Amino acid sequence: MTMRRRQLQELLVLLARVLAVIALVLLFCQPFIPINRQVVVTGGGLVNVLVDNSGSMQVLGQSQEQLRQEAITSGKALGRSYGATTRFKLIGQDHSSMQEAAYLTAVANQRASVRGWGNATTRQALQGGQQGPFYIVSDFQKSEMLPQSLQQIHTRENVILVPLVAKPAANIYVDSAWLNDAFVRAQANVALHIRLRNGGAAAIAACPVKVMLGNQQAATFQVSMGAGQATEVIAQIQLPDAKLARGRIITQDAPVNFDNTYYFTLQATAAIDVVEIGEEPATRAAYESEPLFTYAFAKPQAVDYGRLRRTNLVLVRELPRIEAGLREALVGVVRRGGSVVVVPSAGPASHATYHELFKGLGVGGEQWQDVAADLPERQAVLMPNARDPFFRDVFGAQPPRVAMPQVAPVLRLGQAGTDILRLRDGDAFLTQFSSGAGRAYIFAAPFAQAYSDFTTHALFVPVLYRMAMLSYQTDQLPAYRLSTPALALTVPSGEGQPVGQEASYRLVHDSATYIAGQRVQGGQLHLDVPAGMSAPGFYTLQHQGKVITTLAFNAAKQESELAAYSAAELRQLIGPNHPNVQVLENGAQPEKLARFRAAQTGQPLWRYCLLAALGCLLVEGLLLRFGRQRVAARAAMA
Repeated sequence: MTMRRRQLQELLVLLARVLAVIALVLLFCQPFIPINRQVVVTGGGLVNVLVDNSGSMQVLGQSQEQLRQEAITSGKALGRSYGATTRFKLIGQDHSSMQEAAYLTAVANQRASVRGWGNATTRQALQGGQQGPFYIVSDFQKSEMLPQSLQQIHTRENVILVPLVAKPAANIYVDSAWLNDAFVRAQANVALHIRLRNGGAAAIAACPVKVMLGNQQAATFQVSMGAGQATEVIAQIQLPDAKLARGRIITQDAPVNFDNTYYFTLQATAAIDVVEIGEEPATRAAYESEPLFTYAFAKPQAVDYGRLRRTNLVLVRELPRIEAGLREALVGVVRRGGSVVVVPSAGPASHATYHELFKGLGVGGEQWQDVAADLPERQAVLMPNARDPFFRDVFGAQPPRVAMPQVAPVLRLGQAGTDILRLRDGDAFLTQFSSGAGRAYIFAAPFAQAYSDFTTHALFVPVLYRMAMLSYQTDQLPAYRLSTPALALTVPSGEGQPVGQEASYRLVHDSATYIAGQRVQGGQLHLDVPAGMSAPGFYTLQHQGKVITTLAFNAAKQESELAAYSAAELRQLIGPNHPNVQVLENGAQPEKLARFRAAQTGQPLWRYCLLAALGCLLVEGLLLRFGRQRVAARAAMA
């Protein structure tokens, strides 16, 4: 019996050792139980990760940290959950793949950006532009991607959405800023309209807002708004001189402060160029007495057509005949945005040429009236409406009761225009027509004393000034958005770019220089906003080292709208047709993300293999220890 026991013991020890070796081999093989559903594993060990670090990620999350920090923590946890041979590609930050150590460093040190989960690179990756699984850690702002875009996600690779949940917060930002009048005078009050909006989910009370011109504070006020509300404030500011002023509108709210500064530029209007064409000047005294205007008079046979190509306002007064060359020049003035004022002649012989001019200006349906040459019949002009935009700031709160001009109309126009001054019988005395990019003003009566006393009336000079001021147009806006695809600016004469020359206009911001797609056509520079421009601020437009102007760019206002998709909303938008897309609830918790990562590869069994190996060694030790003691004891008894 002793020999048999020893043989049995040796067999059991051998079996324990064999099982221990098998368990150790399995341990290094890392076996697992596959999950029930089919897992897509492609990409050659490449994992794509987007860690959103756009401006909206400044909102505090459930952990009292900013969502940006939560996203970084989740990105690091994801990197550690993969094997050492896995390579990572950080979408939007680096085009190359990297190993775990480099990836962890890149996630922690990625540069700030105004581009979140809805940027073009991410959309391209979602639609099939990447290999391997794609993790998106973001707040999933609703304004960044349309719901139908989620239906276009490819079905080849795994896409894991990790939504971060923010606490309700307010976010006051400048939606837009503008002037009602393009005409701006230095050292005079300018009404700057500011539209503010609360893009957050919480109300805010008494948020300080200040307007800066250069380093000087120009205005300050406070606003209170509920979630999603907007308000308009008018700030009275003054430009110190004729130089271009760099302005800022600063809102003081927290914690979202990436959009707390709105940049804009303003410049006093240059002198408005006025040209009068007639047999004798009638408006010289009015325009030359005001330094805001540069005035020139020309007879019809001595017109400077080169000046007409750049003048703001051309007044054609009672010409007996309008030649074809002058007619084409006048049409060109309104096409490029200037204004033309036509005072008709009473002579019937001129009607045909005026008809051709009206047709070129887009004015139709005129009717000429037969007026007695010796004593034309006059009628009074009605008092203008003080609320008419044309007469804004011309009258006080209540227009004065004064005797109005008496005129004898020779022309009746159609109904396509806007009547500025009307007669008692309801016909128009002064009508404005939109023509091309500019305006055409048509008087119904000549200025000659036999037909009108308008030139001696107190209303004459304000009407002349207002037409001249409205003729001034600037194509440079006070501010632009970085999301603006392109813009057009008038370039100074002689700044044109010769054919075949490389792009010579540049946008310079601090030490960065951007060369954009550009072309000069018809005196205008058409400039594409470079895709690499992401920092709000002032950019100088330079041509061959010479500064042309300064442009103000601000972040896209969609980023300031903090409303985001919840996990449930994302699942509903994705629908059942994308089984490869998963939405991870509470994914900001590192342990949750690690468990999800482990579940993607099935149930790991390496722990059980390790326990089995240790158990076999324990059994072997017990067999060797207690088996020998029993055999030795029985031998002693014998």
